[in-house]
Amino acid sequence: MFEEVIKHYPDFPKPGIDFIDVLPFLQDKKAFAEAIREIERCCTAPNVATVEARGFLFAAPLLCSSQKVGTIVPIRKKGKLPHAEGDLVKVCIEKEYGSDEVFYRRSDLAACTVTDDRIELTLFDDLLATGGTALGIAKALNGEVIEGRRVVVKEFVFLVELPALGGRKVLESVAPVRSLMSLEGVE
Repeated sequence: MFEEVIKHYPDFPKPGIDFIDVLPFLQDKKAFAEAIREIERCCTAPNVATVEARGFLFAAPLLCSSQKVGTIVPIRKKGKLPHAEGDLVKVCIEKEYGSDEVFYRRSDLAACTVTDDRIELTLFDDLLATGGTALGIAKALNGEVIEGRRVVVKEFVFLVELPALGGRKVLESVAPVRSLMSLEGVE
Protein backbone atom coordinates (compact mmCIF):
# COMPACT_ATOMS: atom_id res chain seq x y z
CA MET A 1 0.00 0.00 0.00
CA PHE A 2 2.71 2.53 0.98
CA GLU A 3 4.76 1.96 -2.18
CA GLU A 4 1.84 3.24 -4.25
CA VAL A 5 1.80 6.55 -2.37
CA ILE A 6 5.43 7.66 -2.76
CA LYS A 7 6.82 9.31 -5.89
CA HIS A 8 10.26 9.05 -7.52
CA TYR A 9 12.23 11.96 -8.99
CA PRO A 10 15.30 10.74 -10.89
CA ASP A 11 18.45 12.86 -10.82
CA PHE A 12 17.30 15.10 -7.96
CA PRO A 13 18.97 16.92 -6.25
CA LYS A 14 21.83 15.88 -8.52
CA PRO A 15 22.46 13.34 -11.28
CA GLY A 16 22.46 9.73 -10.11
CA ILE A 17 20.18 10.31 -7.11
CA ASP A 18 16.64 8.88 -7.23
CA PHE A 19 14.76 11.18 -4.85
CA ILE A 20 12.01 9.39 -2.96
CA ASP A 21 9.19 11.83 -2.20
CA VAL A 22 7.06 10.89 0.82
CA LEU A 23 5.05 14.13 0.81
CA PRO A 24 2.20 12.52 -1.19
CA PHE A 25 1.24 10.85 2.13
CA LEU A 26 -0.11 14.27 3.08
CA GLN A 27 -2.63 13.98 0.24
CA ASP A 28 -3.86 10.53 1.26
CA LYS A 29 -5.51 10.60 4.69
CA LYS A 30 -5.92 6.83 4.89
CA ALA A 31 -2.31 6.06 3.95
CA PHE A 32 -0.99 8.77 6.28
CA ALA A 33 -3.03 7.46 9.22
CA GLU A 34 -1.84 3.91 8.54
CA ALA A 35 1.79 5.09 8.31
CA ILE A 36 1.47 6.85 11.68
CA ARG A 37 0.00 3.67 13.24
CA GLU A 38 2.89 1.61 11.85
CA ILE A 39 5.52 4.10 13.01
CA GLU A 40 3.94 4.07 16.47
CA ARG A 41 4.01 0.27 16.50
CA CYS A 42 7.74 0.32 15.68
CA CYS A 43 8.66 2.88 18.36
CA THR A 44 9.37 1.30 21.74
CA ALA A 45 11.16 4.26 23.34
CA PRO A 46 9.16 7.02 25.08
CA ASN A 47 11.03 9.73 23.16
CA VAL A 48 11.53 10.24 19.42
CA ALA A 49 14.40 12.19 17.88
CA THR A 50 13.64 13.19 14.31
CA VAL A 51 15.24 15.13 11.50
CA GLU A 52 13.64 18.05 9.71
CA ALA A 53 11.59 18.49 7.75
CA ARG A 54 9.81 15.35 6.58
CA GLY A 55 10.62 13.52 9.81
CA PHE A 56 8.67 16.16 11.75
CA LEU A 57 5.56 15.56 9.65
CA PHE A 58 5.46 11.87 10.58
CA ALA A 59 6.74 12.01 14.15
CA ALA A 60 4.65 14.89 15.50
CA PRO A 61 1.31 13.04 15.21
CA LEU A 62 2.72 10.42 17.60
CA LEU A 63 2.33 12.95 20.43
CA CYS A 64 -1.45 12.84 19.93
CA SER A 65 -1.97 9.23 18.92
CA SER A 66 0.56 7.31 20.98
CA GLN A 67 0.36 6.19 24.58
CA LYS A 68 4.11 5.42 24.40
CA VAL A 69 5.64 8.54 22.85
CA GLY A 70 5.66 11.62 25.05
CA THR A 71 8.50 13.77 23.72
CA ILE A 72 9.88 14.73 20.31
CA VAL A 73 13.49 15.92 20.00
CA PRO A 74 13.86 18.05 16.85
CA ILE A 75 17.07 17.83 14.86
CA ARG A 76 17.46 20.77 12.50
CA LYS A 77 19.69 22.46 9.98
CA LYS A 78 22.00 25.34 10.87
CA GLY A 79 20.31 28.50 12.08
CA LYS A 80 16.91 26.92 12.74
CA LEU A 81 17.02 26.25 16.51
CA PRO A 82 17.03 29.18 18.94
CA HIS A 83 19.30 28.27 21.84
CA ALA A 84 20.97 29.40 25.01
CA GLU A 85 24.76 29.43 25.33
CA GLY A 86 26.14 25.87 25.43
CA ASP A 87 22.78 24.26 24.60
CA LEU A 88 23.25 23.61 20.88
CA VAL A 89 25.14 20.53 19.63
CA LYS A 90 26.48 20.35 16.07
CA VAL A 91 26.55 16.96 14.35
CA CYS A 92 28.54 16.40 11.16
CA ILE A 93 26.84 13.91 8.87
CA GLU A 94 27.63 12.19 5.59
CA LYS A 95 24.72 11.89 3.18
CA GLU A 96 24.66 9.94 -0.07
CA TYR A 97 25.28 13.18 -1.96
CA GLY A 98 27.69 15.01 0.35
CA SER A 99 28.46 16.13 3.87
CA ASP A 100 26.24 18.37 5.95
CA GLU A 101 25.61 19.36 9.54
CA VAL A 102 22.55 19.25 11.76
CA PHE A 103 21.90 20.44 15.31
CA TYR A 104 19.98 19.48 18.42
CA ARG A 105 19.53 21.10 21.82
CA ARG A 106 20.55 19.49 25.10
CA SER A 107 17.55 21.22 26.71
CA ASP A 108 15.25 19.15 24.47
CA LEU A 109 16.94 16.00 25.75
CA ALA A 110 16.50 17.23 29.33
CA ALA A 111 12.73 17.46 28.68
CA CYS A 112 12.56 13.78 27.68
CA THR A 113 10.87 11.02 29.64
CA VAL A 114 13.40 9.06 31.70
CA THR A 115 13.39 5.25 31.72
CA ASP A 116 15.52 3.28 34.19
CA ASP A 117 17.63 6.39 34.88
CA ARG A 118 18.45 6.94 31.19
CA ILE A 119 16.96 8.77 28.25
CA GLU A 120 15.92 6.28 25.58
CA LEU A 121 15.21 7.51 22.06
CA THR A 122 13.82 6.12 18.85
CA LEU A 123 15.62 7.86 15.99
CA PHE A 124 13.07 8.35 13.21
CA ASP A 125 13.65 9.62 9.69
CA ASP A 126 11.69 9.34 6.48
CA LEU A 127 14.40 7.58 4.45
CA LEU A 128 17.27 5.17 5.07
CA ALA A 129 19.81 5.27 2.25
CA THR A 130 23.50 5.04 3.21
CA GLY A 131 22.79 5.55 6.91
CA GLY A 132 25.19 8.47 7.23
CA THR A 133 22.70 10.93 8.69
CA ALA A 134 21.30 8.51 11.27
CA LEU A 135 24.74 7.19 12.20
CA GLY A 136 26.18 10.66 12.85
CA ILE A 137 23.17 11.67 14.94
CA ALA A 138 23.10 8.41 16.91
CA LYS A 139 26.80 8.63 17.74
CA ALA A 140 26.38 12.20 18.99
CA LEU A 141 23.27 11.38 21.01
CA ASN A 142 24.80 8.23 22.51
CA GLY A 143 27.68 10.37 23.79
CA GLU A 144 25.38 12.67 25.77
CA VAL A 145 24.83 12.63 29.51
CA ILE A 146 22.02 14.94 30.57
CA GLU A 147 21.58 15.71 34.27
CA GLY A 148 23.51 12.52 35.09
CA ARG A 149 21.42 10.38 32.74
CA ARG A 150 22.93 8.64 29.73
CA VAL A 151 21.19 9.15 26.38
CA VAL A 152 20.65 5.94 24.40
CA VAL A 153 19.38 5.50 20.86
CA LYS A 154 17.32 2.36 21.40
CA GLU A 155 16.30 1.85 17.75
CA PHE A 156 16.07 3.37 14.31
CA VAL A 157 12.74 3.62 12.48
CA PHE A 158 12.35 4.68 8.85
CA LEU A 159 9.37 5.15 6.59
CA VAL A 160 11.33 4.01 3.51
CA GLU A 161 14.51 1.94 3.18
CA LEU A 162 16.73 1.63 0.10
CA PRO A 163 18.53 -1.68 0.83
CA ALA A 164 20.86 -1.39 -2.17
CA LEU A 165 22.66 1.52 -0.45
CA GLY A 166 23.58 -0.53 2.65
CA GLY A 167 22.37 1.79 5.41
CA ARG A 168 20.85 -0.97 7.52
CA LYS A 169 24.18 -2.75 7.86
CA VAL A 170 25.86 0.49 8.95
CA LEU A 171 23.24 1.18 11.62
CA GLU A 172 22.70 -2.31 13.03
CA SER A 173 26.01 -2.06 14.89
CA VAL A 174 24.40 0.77 16.91
CA ALA A 175 20.78 -0.36 17.39
CA PRO A 176 18.00 -2.40 15.71
CA VAL A 177 16.60 -1.00 12.46
CA ARG A 178 12.96 -1.10 11.36
CA SER A 179 11.43 0.27 8.18
CA LEU A 180 7.85 0.41 6.99
CA MET A 181 8.74 -0.25 3.36
CA SER A 182 11.76 -1.46 1.46
CA LEU A 183 12.39 -0.42 -2.14
CA GLU A 184 14.56 -3.10 -3.68
CA GLY A 185 16.76 -2.06 -6.59
CA VAL A 186 16.41 1.69 -6.00
CA GLU A 187 19.63 3.64 -5.56
